[in-house]
Amino acid sequence: MSYIMVDIEADGPIPGDYSMICFGAVLVEPGLSKTYYGQIRPISEKWIPEALAVSGFSRGETLAFGEPVAVMEAFRSWLKEHSTGNPMFISDNNGFDWQFVNWYFHHFTGANPFGFSSTNLGSLYKGLAKDMRQNFKHLRRTRHSHHPVDDAKGNAEAMLTLVEQHGLKIRL
Repeated sequence: MSYIMVDIEADGPIPGDYSMICFGAVLVEPGLSKTYYGQIRPISEKWIPEALAVSGFSRGETLAFGEPVAVMEAFRSWLKEHSTGNPMFISDNNGFDWQFVNWYFHHFTGANPFGFSSTNLGSLYKGLAKDMRQNFKHLRRTRHSHHPVDDAKGNAEAMLTLVEQHGLKIRL
């Protein structure tokens, strides 16, 4: 099983009514050299300017992004090329990130290569620390910039620290 750290940016709170604008993925392994970045044109006329602003793109810029089917198929191919066994989706906020990736895969390609499960990095850290008030974000080395590859990479760095320094057992 391969762990894939994912981060997304969207122009609203839910998929379908709003759009996933871009997303990044990093294969969690030493070096963090295998990354994917996708930009997807909006699928809805609805968008919240404050939500879109987080991504750093204007609505006009997003209208020139890739077609959802092509971007999700390319991501599926990347996952197949870089994953051993079934890929495991993990993110900082999987309640948000997962809903978009899962919906986009099912809606535009018919199936989600991640299956039906995801893992929340924050919850994983709280369990290792045995303290629900703890936060892993101090373990990131890459600055949280809201570019999804940077953010996924910072989260993957934190996860590797959990492996190296906190005894988290995963197969790399």
